[in-house]
Amino acid sequence: MSSSTFSGLDLLATPVILVDEALCILYANSAAEDLFAFSLRNAGGQPLAHLFIDSTELVASLYEVLGHNWSYTGRDLTLTRPGQASLHLNCVITPTETSAARFLIEFRPIEQQLKLAREQRQMDQQQANRELIRNLAHEIRNPLGGLRGSAQLLERELDRPELREYTQVIIKEADRLQVLLDRLLTPHRPPQFAALNIHEVLERVRSLVLAEYPDGIRIERDYDASLPDLHGDKEQLIQAVLNIVRNAAQALNGKGQIEFRTRAARQVTLARQRYKLALELQVVDNGPGIPEELRERIFYPLVSGREGGSGLGLTLSQTFVQHHRGTIECQSTPGRTCFTIMLPLE
Repeated sequence: MSSSTFSGLDLLATPVILVDEALCILYANSAAEDLFAFSLRNAGGQPLAHLFIDSTELVASLYEVLGHNWSYTGRDLTLTRPGQASLHLNCVITPTETSAARFLIEFRPIEQQLKLAREQRQMDQQQANRELIRNLAHEIRNPLGGLRGSAQLLERELDRPELREYTQVIIKEADRLQVLLDRLLTPHRPPQFAALNIHEVLERVRSLVLAEYPDGIRIERDYDASLPDLHGDKEQLIQAVLNIVRNAAQALNGKGQIEFRTRAARQVTLARQRYKLALELQVVDNGPGIPEELRERIFYPLVSGREGGSGLGLTLSQTFVQHHRGTIECQSTPGRTCFTIMLPLE
């Protein structure tokens, strides 16, 4: 039976392998080929046990299913391909009703499951953040306008010019808070999608940051020039990356190195949707790293690791990335902090 018979399984985001009664490989979808780094063209018809160095537990489970004709779920299974790192997986073995295939084996990488759960938590938290921010901003806006107007009226009534210094403090602080509120509400503007080159976005960010830090910051570029155009909102993406890079420059105290790196990623799951092609954009700096107590909360609003920071930059970056059906993650150790943005290219 040809692999085209099972081609519908190729749409699945999870790795799937079909084997026959003799436990030989009939079919593997592209997610399984990517996960285990093999080709169905070469492995088709071969015993499944030959695919791995340590397949004893998996094969024993298959024989158990064969003997009882029931489904089986294996937890924390370790499988190793020759020359590859070991993979920690859960798997579900299901007997099939087709004449050729005897078992359908679905593999679920534990790290991928944790990643999906983390992404879901981020999405839920982001939605809660947006509602909180919107309600808070509207609650503050009206009394803030009244406060500023009252200060202006009071200033006109003062007969001693030196006292106007205090009303000016009130007016300027009210204006500063108004700007902050406007930034809080900005993410609710829907993105304006158009074809764009991600490297034009990065070059714009690079020129802005080097203009702010002309002496101490070096920005290195490692671009994949073969990347296709991205469908997105150029201004939102510029702002998303700019917020990350400015944070890096501030963490470096204006002296250090930042690297922009772009690559194509294949067969990627973003926000529970599978994409054949995605953009991987990394911003890496050699600064002191993010304090451990902040690493899990850096994308929360009003959380900042520096004095005087608004704690909104990374929140806005995450919102803009999510507008593009993408994800943003951070890994940080002393001497290396890496923000990774993944965006679908379809």
